[in-house]
Amino acid sequence: MLKLMKEDVDVVFDQDPAARSYFEVVLTYSGLHAIWAHRVAHALYKRKLFFLARLISQISRFFTGVEIHPAAKIGRRFFIDHGMGVVIGETCEIGNDVIVFQGVTLGGTGKEKGKRHPTIKDHALIATGAKVLGSITVGEYSKIGAGSVVLKDVPDHSTVVGIPGRVKIQNGRKVDQDLNHCDLPDPVADRFRDLEAEILRLKSEVQQLKKGMSENDDKVVQYTNEAKRNI
Repeated sequence: MLKLMKEDVDVVFDQDPAARSYFEVVLTYSGLHAIWAHRVAHALYKRKLFFLARLISQISRFFTGVEIHPAAKIGRRFFIDHGMGVVIGETCEIGNDVIVFQGVTLGGTGKEKGKRHPTIKDHALIATGAKVLGSITVGEYSKIGAGSVVLKDVPDHSTVVGIPGRVKIQNGRKVDQDLNHCDLPDPVADRFRDLEAEILRLKSEVQQLKKGMSENDDKVVQYTNEAKRNI
């Protein structure tokens, strides 16, 4: 247990440049407190002390803003940055060296039974406000962009962005962990640009049709006037 706690503290220094001392990290990092509380609650849950495990998880939620179901399986060196608003469901499985930012939901999609929450493999990164829903798998070294909603499996070494989430990068090699939140592909903006170009093209065609109809009307009027004069 002490070894795990030291690993949890060390990963904070690896991932957060704002961390200055062990004393500060141990006393003030809510994500760290939530992980430690979960380790205790999970141990009790495995011993079928369900009420006590749930009680600890809810007390932790009250103080940290992080809700982790005691049945969730979490690996080593799990890092929750800032923490507020993170929700991790009952059948969720998280590997080693995973990073999660604030506002992330690892949840289900309904009232189905059995495995209904995501599996997050080693070295994955899930950015601010992302929602990963259902019994899906996020592959090793994959990244989920900020605000994305992921409903399908994510292959290893991939970057997913958008609503719904789409794989935008998959190059078959290790992806660095330092995600740049403001420099990601935006499939929604790309789609809007395509629609705008289509609208401009349609407007141009309509103008041409109107111009052609106007010329035809002028010819009809001219032909009618000539016919009247001949009569």
